[in-house]
Formats: sequence, C-alpha cells, structure tokens
Amino acid sequence: MDLVVGIDIGGTKTKIGLVDKQGKTYGNTFFRTKEFPNLEAYLSQTKETVDELVASLDFESTIIGCGIGAPNASSKRGTIENAANLLWKGQVPILEKFKEIMPMPMRIMNDASAAALGEMLFGSGRNMTDFIAITLGTGFGAGIVANGQLIDGFDGFAGELGHVDMTIGDGRLTGLGVRGGLEAYVSATGLKRTIMYMLSKYMDDSRFRTIAFRDLHGEEITQAAEEGDVIAIRAFDYTAKMMAQALANFTAFTQPEAFVLMGGLTNSGKWILDPLNKYFNEFLLDVYKGKVKIIGSGMPGKTAAICGAAALIWEKHK
Repeated sequence: MDLVVGIDIGGTKTKIGLVDKQGKTYGNTFFRTKEFPNLEAYLSQTKETVDELVASLDFESTIIGCGIGAPNASSKRGTIENAANLLWKGQVPILEKFKEIMPMPMRIMNDASAAALGEMLFGSGRNMTDFIAITLGTGFGAGIVANGQLIDGFDGFAGELGHVDMTIGDGRLTGLGVRGGLEAYVSATGLKRTIMYMLSKYMDDSRFRTIAFRDLHGEEITQAAEEGDVIAIRAFDYTAKMMAQALANFTAFTQPEAFVLMGGLTNSGKWILDPLNKYFNEFLLDVYKGKVKIIGSGMPGKTAAICGAAALIWEKHK
C-alpha cells in the first residue's frame, strides 16, 4: 500500500502519521516541539519517529513522499521564516534539511493552507469551491480556497490572517509584534490572556483567581464554563465576538461558502460556537447573510493536521 508521511509542526506539538490516498491514517503520534530548541536534534527526533511508525505497520507499504505543514512556511522556498510560535528564528531551510535525512519527494506549506488542502481532498471542502479553513491552536491560521484553487500567494505566505490588526493599533501584541493582532485574542493562548483580562475587569468569584497563567489550560476553561464560572463564560463570549468580527471581514474578500474550523479551541464546543454564530450573523453585510456557514473539519479531529500535511503529496497523485 502506498502511504504518505504527514508532519504537522505546531508551536506546542509536532504530530506525525502515515496517510493513505483516502485520508485514512495508519499510526499517528506526537512529541513536544519545544523540547527540541536545537534544530538538528528536532530533525533527528522527527526521523526517528517516522522510522518507528513505518516499522510498526503490520502490512507491506511504500512511502511515496512526505508533506509538512508548519507556521510561516514558504511553499516556494521550502523555509520557515520568523514563526511566532516556534523557537527557531530567522529563515530556516527546513525542507532542505529534512531531505538530507529523509530523501524522498517532499513539500512544505503554511500549516493552515495545508489544512485547507486536506479539507479539499479528504474533508468538508470536497464539494466546495470557496471556503476558508481556520486553525485555532497555539496561534490562529487561515487557509483560503477560492474558485476551487488554494490561494498560496506570491511568496507562499498567503493567509496570515492571525496577524491582522483588529483593534486599530491599541491592543495585545502577537508573536510577530502586531499590536491588536487577531491571534493574540482568538487562539488557545489568546483565550488564556482573556481570562486574565476578565479577572482584572470584573470582581466575580472564579476558580482562576488562584491559578497562575502558566498553569492555566484550555480544557479547564471549558470545564469552568460548564460549571457556571462567570469569568470563563465572559472570556468565551469576548473571544467569539472578536472572531466573529474577523470572519465577517474576511467574508468580504472572497465570499466563502463556509469557514471550516479545526484545532484545540473548537473542543470548547457550544461555549465558543454558540456566541460565534450569533455575533457572526450580526456582523455580516446584508448581502452575505444566510449564505455563509461555520462548520467543523470533515477530517478526524486528532489527525486532521496530519492529513492536511499529507495532502500536499496526495494532491499530486490524484
């Protein structure tokens, strides 16, 4: 069986799996990206993980290539450049270095664009020509499909919507130094920052008054909302309103049929999605109302990013 290695390089985790032509994953695992600040050690760990996955298969397989999704990745140059949520700074020739230790057909692309490609091949975008994939993890990413084509951009950096200023220069800094940038509000990290903001703004009792920022986790915020914690509920509402405004603005550019959401923040379910849908329909221009859906990924949640990366190779083997 032909398989493709899918590698999703995230700010928190690097997820790796082997994916067939239908988008089914055979074996998948992860390791923590930040435990490998040295690039050479990171590359070595990645190769070791891929080799272990291949060795664990109980059937004969042929690895026909490797697709890599990463933040601030240039599909045109094979580089990662000044990624906000990675420890390796500057221009990193990561595709070249990967090919040295894993010689095979290989492509790299911005992680959210890779996710959009995955949705086109395997997920919710299979029957759509216009949609925007939104990744809500450590940061905020966007992959744009218009007229049936992935919008990659002149230099491979299209879709950096997480660094669009939402506050006209008077707000939080993103990892790329954009003040008021969307990612600083709408992401797993942004939600944690909003909890701290709500604690300072309101006097309600909350479990978070005794928890340090570094010990705060997204799952705990969702659980607190379930238990009626007012600070948690307000934080979700604030996050959803900011995101709804952004999605309404993005709609005016390409008029997508849908926004496809994926990533850790979507696991918060109704606490983020209910206010998001409410505010989104309020903010949309009248000409778009009732025409744009907000839906979830059509790929399995735990392997969506892996399948998206693998789609970079499978796209060439339709």
